[in-house]
Amino acid sequence: MCPEHLASKQRGAGLPVAIFIITVLALIVIGVAQLQQSSGESVSLQIQSQRAFYAAESGAQIAVRKVLEADSCSAISSPFTFGAGALSNCSAALGCESVSAAIGGGGNTVYSIESVGQCGAGLDSAQRIVEVRVR
Repeated sequence: MCPEHLASKQRGAGLPVAIFIITVLALIVIGVAQLQQSSGESVSLQIQSQRAFYAAESGAQIAVRKVLEADSCSAISSPFTFGAGALSNCSAALGCESVSAAIGGGGNTVYSIESVGQCGAGLDSAQRIVEVRVR
């Protein structure tokens, strides 16, 4: 048997099939990695959004207390920056308007308080608005 004679009759498809399988597996791995990255970014933005909501809610509660104690919108100082805990690096910009209303024959002052909570910076930032009315 002559090795030259056997080599000329062999026509294998192993190398093209192996390259095709490697390419398909690489594309699947890249797709899964991109899906995992976008899922992680989505969770991060959702957390920032929740933190911004709670910053706005907390700012509104602080403003309500100050306005009712002083009976005036001028008691509010804005912005309010949170320093520790889950709301660190978050702030709440507070605004207030007062309207006198005659309800039931008496004069009541209705305070409209708006709190804009913001957390994060750049692409990883979120902002939420809470509005409260008290009398």
